[in-house]
Parts: sequence; C-alpha cells; structure tokens
Amino acid sequence: MAHTLDDLFGGVPGARIDGDPRAVVRGLCTDSRRVTPGAVFFAISGRRTNGRFYIEEAVQRGAAAVVSEERVWVPRKTTLVVVPEIRGALVEVARRYYSMAQEKLALTGVAGSGGKTVVATLVREFLNTMEEPVGLLGTIHYAIGKRTLPAYRTTPEPVDLYALFSQMAEAGCRQAVMEVSSHGIDQARVKGLGFDVAVFTGLFPEHLDYHGSMENYFATLRRIFDGENGPTPRVAVINTDDEWGRRLHGELAGRCEVVSVGTAEGADLRAEEIDCATDGTRFRLVGGGHDIRVFSPLLGDFNVTNLLCALAVVRVRGGSLTEALGKLIDFDGVRGRIERVELGQPYSVIVDYAHTESSYAKTLDMLRRLAKSRVITVFGCGGDRDRSRRPRIARIVADRSDLAFATTDNPRSETVDGIFADMRGGLRADDGVRFVDDRRHAISLALDAAGPGDIVLIAGKGHETFQEYTDSVVPFDDRAVARELISKKMGTEL
Repeated sequence: MAHTLDDLFGGVPGARIDGDPRAVVRGLCTDSRRVTPGAVFFAISGRRTNGRFYIEEAVQRGAAAVVSEERVWVPRKTTLVVVPEIRGALVEVARRYYSMAQEKLALTGVAGSGGKTVVATLVREFLNTMEEPVGLLGTIHYAIGKRTLPAYRTTPEPVDLYALFSQMAEAGCRQAVMEVSSHGIDQARVKGLGFDVAVFTGLFPEHLDYHGSMENYFATLRRIFDGENGPTPRVAVINTDDEWGRRLHGELAGRCEVVSVGTAEGADLRAEEIDCATDGTRFRLVGGGHDIRVFSPLLGDFNVTNLLCALAVVRVRGGSLTEALGKLIDFDGVRGRIERVELGQPYSVIVDYAHTESSYAKTLDMLRRLAKSRVITVFGCGGDRDRSRRPRIARIVADRSDLAFATTDNPRSETVDGIFADMRGGLRADDGVRFVDDRRHAISLALDAAGPGDIVLIAGKGHETFQEYTDSVVPFDDRAVARELISKKMGTEL
C-alpha cells in the first residue's frame, strides 16, 4: 500500500507540510547517500554533523520531501515538512510507513553495559523453532526469520529498525529479541517502543565520555523500564548481583512484574555451587520450583549471570527451562565473546571483544582463575576513541597478565605510534609489555610464547573481520588468523 505525506505526517504534533500533502512516499532516509527518487529525507542534527548540510545532495538524488526542525530552502518541486522535534517525528512516521509491524511482535529488550549480545543470542537460541522463528537484532547480526544479515549498528535507526520489524513479521516471527544500547535510547531510536520483557544485565563504567556520569548512564537505561521511553514492560528481568540492578529492582516494585536473577540468596532464579573450568561451567540452578544441575559451555561466572537472564526470559515467555538447557549443550557460543579457538594445541586460545577497562578486568580476572599456568594477552586501543582510557587499559592488562603484546586495534585516523604513546603512559619500565605494530605478528609471537597450561587472550576486536585505517578498511579476523597460525605451528595447515 502506497503512503502519502498526509498519511505519514497527519496528526504528528506540530507537523506543517509546505507542498503537496498527496505526494506518494517511496522511502524514508536519514542518510543523504541512501536517498532514492520519491524518498523523504530527515535532516537530523547529530553530535558530529548536521543533516541540513546534506539537503542539497538529498534533493539531487530525488528526494520528494525534506523534514527539518526549522524552515530551510528547498527547490519548488520539493516539499518541506517542518516539525518541532525531528527524532520523535521520525519514529512515528517510520511506524506508520511500515504498518505498525512492531505490534505484531512480542519484544524482548536487553540493556546494560555488558552481556547484551550473549543474553540476546541465548534467548533466540532457546525460543527459536522452525515453526515459530524468533527475530534478533544485535551487535553481530540481525536474524530475520530464516535470513541473517550483518549488523551495522547494535540498535538501528528507526527507519531501519521498523523495516526489520516488518520483515520479521512477514517471515512469520511472532517474537523478537534486541540489544538496546544506551546511545539508542538517548537518541530516541526506540522511543515509544513497548517491550513485553526488558532485561537489565548490569552496569559498569563505559560510554562516560557520552553520558558524563554513571548516574546519567543509569538514568538513560532506566527509561525502557520505568515508562519514560514508552509503555512499562510487562516483565523486567534484573541482575541483582549488580548494585545498579538492585537499585532498579527497588524502583520498579509495584510497577511491573520483576524477576531477579543472580547468585545471592533471595534471587528468583539463582546459581549456586558454581565451578568454572576451561571446558565450561557447572552450577546448580535453583528457583521457580527448579533445582537442576547445569553444564554450560560458556566460560566464566559472568556468563552464568548472562545465562540466568536468558533462562528467566524463557520462563516468563512460558517456555521450558529443561528444553532450553538441552539446547545449551550444543550451543556454539557467541562469535568473538570468550570464544575458544581449539585445534588440539596444548594451550588455550580465547578471542574476546573486551575493549573497556571493566571488560578487560573482568575477562582477565576470570582467565587468571582458570589458567593452570600463565595468561598471555594480545591487546590494543582503538583510534578516534577516548584517549584517557588507553593508559588505564594498559595498566590493567600489565597487572593481570604474565606476558602481554600491545598492538594495533582499528587505528582509524590516528597514528599507531601516537596510540602506543598513550598506552605507555600507564606502564612501568619493568612491566615487560612488548609493542608490536603488526597485529598478525603480535598474535604469532603470543602463540610462540605459549606453553602447556597457558591461556592466550586475543582481545579487543572479537567478532570483527576488519581493521580500520585512515583511508582504508582491510580484512582481519582474530579468530581466522589464530586458527591459521596455530595450524601452521602444529604442522597441520588448514
């Protein structure tokens, strides 16, 4: 069904159409480079640029209308729509353009500093069937029924978000699970979206260059739970081992059903007698009438919490925990999240997405507990990102590793030497961290140094399959490189 400007903007608070309201709309765009004839271009102001700068390009590409928060010049043949709040208008228009597809899906939103990808992936793994596929929107990929698309953003912009919801509904999905980033909430990408179930995985210092403080960070995430962003969820699943989770749990009392998960006595679904090893984790699952001995192939106690969050969603969705745990046995894990590279070598190799102080500390502390011998770390710091964290990350790695190789990790527009200089600011002369500007060579040196019982952590890029430089993006996959090098060193080339 074709939509007109009047269909899409009629009733949007404060919207004024200066032109033909009966013009047919053939697409919605926030990126001028993606405009096609007949599309509506939303000139949104961002932190780095302003959509008004790209109106001329959008018009040249055939935009039928331009949406702005102020009157701007457009050619006579192009309609101008002025709205008081463009992001809110974009959400409403996208919902209408894609026929309110989100209302056909029972949505689970997963928010928090860490664990979102693991929890969302597990929820889909546990609930997905051939007869009733479950959609997934996450950092690594988007699952649309039987199709999988590479993800370009953890929480997509509204135009893409509602397009994906529409495709899910058409593919037969009746449920969907999505990672909800703090940036996505703050930038109104999920404004007005009603989550049937919302999950809080926990909070640790991250994105403070954006939010300014932990209090602001928490307040942003809380919006999808307390009704400020949209309808209050039917059920909130909260990690109450986390101090911010305990606070949220208290604030939501009486506002919706709250399910607590964790290791402390009193959690509705809890793990007891946790035993972590290099082959997986064993624990006792207690709560909700269950007392089950569990083996999880996922490493680390923090993945126990992630698993509890996912199982709680299964439970409130009316699924079987026993069936979910049966699927867990064959679960391959999440790409680039504490992912093991195993080719029969006498040492362990782990690839992980750790890239913040907290994630490095958590991952390395866990590996130190598991290691029978040494922990060897390959790590780097990304370019065009918060420089102040580089010396802190280097200090954390040096303190928790027996041997470490600092190397490149998406330098982007910065020089490798400049990034290394920042990292060296957190080190002492006797730390013994080696700086190697070629990432492949750094991984090779770490593998050469590894012996029986050692654990080699290759950190920072996780699932990524590229390296970003000033004017180029080149293929690079830590997992593939590690497999290739291990195979060569063992004389069993792939």
